[in-house]
Amino acid sequence: MEFEDIRYEIEDNVLTITLDRPDRLNAFTPTMARELIAAFDASDADDDVRAVIVTGAGRGFCAGADLEAGGSTFDYRERGVEDEVPRDGGGQVTLRVFASKKPVIAAINGPAVGVGATMTLPMDIRLAADGAKIGFVFSRRGIVPEACSSWFLPRLVGIAQAMEWAATGRVFLADEALRGGLVRSLHPPEELLDAARALAREIAENAAPVSVALARRLMWDGLGAAHPMTAHRADSRAMLSRGQSEDVREGVMSFLEKRTPNFPDKVSDGLPDITLGREEPVFS
Repeated sequence: MEFEDIRYEIEDNVLTITLDRPDRLNAFTPTMARELIAAFDASDADDDVRAVIVTGAGRGFCAGADLEAGGSTFDYRERGVEDEVPRDGGGQVTLRVFASKKPVIAAINGPAVGVGATMTLPMDIRLAADGAKIGFVFSRRGIVPEACSSWFLPRLVGIAQAMEWAATGRVFLADEALRGGLVRSLHPPEELLDAARALAREIAENAAPVSVALARRLMWDGLGAAHPMTAHRADSRAMLSRGQSEDVREGVMSFLEKRTPNFPDKVSDGLPDITLGREEPVFS
C-alpha cells in the first residue's frame, strides 16, 4: 500500500507499520492519523496478517504532534475547523487501534512523547529500547491528555502512576516506564525490532486468529465491566461458538498429533457476537 507518512510491510504473517517522518522524529500529522486508520482497516481485512507491530523510522518513535504551526497548533478555530466540538485526531487513531481484530505490539525505538505515547496505550504489548524517552507532556503545553488516554492510562498503570505522569508532564526514561508497568521489556536499540518480531511470530505461528481476536475483545471490553458475571456471560457465548468450530478440532488434533496447527477459520468471515455490553442476559 502507498502511504506518505507511514510504511506498511507484511512478512511472515506480521504487519509492521512504521511511522515514517524521521527528519521530524516522526511527529504526528493529520495525514499520519488518516493513514494509520487506513492501515488498521487494511490489516483487519487481510487474513494473511496475524499480528501487527508499530514502530518508528530513524532514532525516534514519535515526538508528538508536529508543532510547526507554533502557538496555533491546537487551535482548531484558527485552523478553520468549524465543528462545534472537533474530534481529537489522536483519539480517532486510538479508537481504531482499540477496535483492531489483530493483536498489536508497540516497538518504542526512541522518544515517544505526547500523542507518541498515548497512541501506544490501546496496543496490547509495549516493548521499548533502552534509554527511550517517554512523556505525557500535555500539562506542560497547556492542554490535556488526549487520544482517550484518560481511559487507557489509569487502567494500564493505575490511577496514582497515571496522575503523576500526567500532572508533572515530565519526560522519563524507559526504565521508569518498565517499573511503572507501561512497557513489558527493555532491549538494546538494535535488538528491539527483532524482539517484537519474535513475539509477533509466536502469535502468528501458533494461535488461532479468531480466538486471538475474541480474547482481545473479551479482555479490553472486560476492563469496563462492573461485575465478573458480565465476563462469564461473554466467555460462555464465546466458548459455545468456538467449541463448535473447525479451529477447535484442529487445535486439539494438532496437539494430540504433535504438529503445528493450521487453523482454517478466518477473521474476515466475521466474529461471533460476544459483546459484553449486551443487555439481554443469557442466564442470570
